[in-house]
Amino acid sequence: MPTDLSTWLARIEARHPTEIEMGLDRVGAVYARMDCGRPAAQVITIAGTNGKGSTVAFVESIARAAGWRVGAYTSPHLLAYNERVRIDGRDVEDAALVEAFEAVEGARGDTPLTYFETGTLAALWLFARAGLDLAVLEVGLGGRLDAVNIVEPDVAVITTVGLDHQDWLGDDIEAIGREKVGIARAWKPLIVGETDPPASVLQHAYRIGAVAIRGGSDFLYAPTDASTWTWREVGFEVELPMPALAAPVQLRNAAVAIAAIRALDRDVDDAALAAGIASATVAGRLQRFERQGVEIVVDVAHNPQAAQALADWLVAAPAAGHTVAVYAALADKDAAGVVTALGASITHWHLAGSTAAGARGQDAAALRARVSDALSGDASEHVDVEAALAEALNRAAAGDRVLVFGTFHAAAAALRVLQGRR
Repeated sequence: MPTDLSTWLARIEARHPTEIEMGLDRVGAVYARMDCGRPAAQVITIAGTNGKGSTVAFVESIARAAGWRVGAYTSPHLLAYNERVRIDGRDVEDAALVEAFEAVEGARGDTPLTYFETGTLAALWLFARAGLDLAVLEVGLGGRLDAVNIVEPDVAVITTVGLDHQDWLGDDIEAIGREKVGIARAWKPLIVGETDPPASVLQHAYRIGAVAIRGGSDFLYAPTDASTWTWREVGFEVELPMPALAAPVQLRNAAVAIAAIRALDRDVDDAALAAGIASATVAGRLQRFERQGVEIVVDVAHNPQAAQALADWLVAAPAAGHTVAVYAALADKDAAGVVTALGASITHWHLAGSTAAGARGQDAAALRARVSDALSGDASEHVDVEAALAEALNRAAAGDRVLVFGTFHAAAAALRVLQGRR
């Protein structure tokens, strides 16, 4: 077997003929043979079109502030695979991941597993050996047939439901909602972030007896002033500092995280809630840099719902000068919808190729053809994000803002440049 992480990752990526294969039979059978036991004393599983990663970060941060030992499994990663598996606030080391992949391989036999399924099993194996109070599991795609759904959660969370991954989840909001609510369990809490979720979500919850707890209905949240906000439900209210994570939408993510923590029915004092909300961070979510008076913001927004949240932030926090976009998109995304959502705030579009992302990538000319009717400003084409970012910075003046977004690949490419990792 391989002895280094990079070789293992190349091996599991090449082994399965398809990147995505929905279903729990194969991964569930291997999980049973691994005989891991539960990954933690309690489990929160988080699904949603947008906001999953931030909500995981808030839950993890609050729980650690309360003194719990926490594991968090997220995807995809930006710069290193280790980011996907955190134990007690730290990314796991290469050697631990190699040992976990060896355990998966020993139980797999001739059962084919995708890259994500193998990674999920490895994370669960590591968590089960770490003596965790809480495991926070982020769904990779959908919910009902996603590999993390082999674990029975104590609390399930659906952050938002929007149009994305229609090839796998369905063509409309109701169909996508049915897939995401598949993580709910009978008689267990289901936290729903949206005030008005798709009917399919609540119908399924009521059908199986899940206890639906809805934002804007069963728990409420609102700013108190510029630096504080209030979270409340019947019989409980707390005033908290604003999240360190920027963007108006992060208030909802933080509120959902508090609802999920409280649904575990464990003691968490106000100080832990406040410390967790104030200290939670996650890379690639309005992550800011500065170069010679130019603000650079990197975000993983990649669908119209996320782009609208980004647009709301641009309105709430306008730049002193122009805002220009470095935008790359995968070929199966609604690029026109993204451009439409942001169009009013962008003065120039630097359209970047995404061919390095593999089969789902596209060059800048193809991207331009898809968004030409939606563009409201000038646009230029670039071979990749690195070239687009370089040109954007070359043309920017002090006070301008350069926004880099569109895919996790785009965010990762920008972060490598800005953090000097090239």
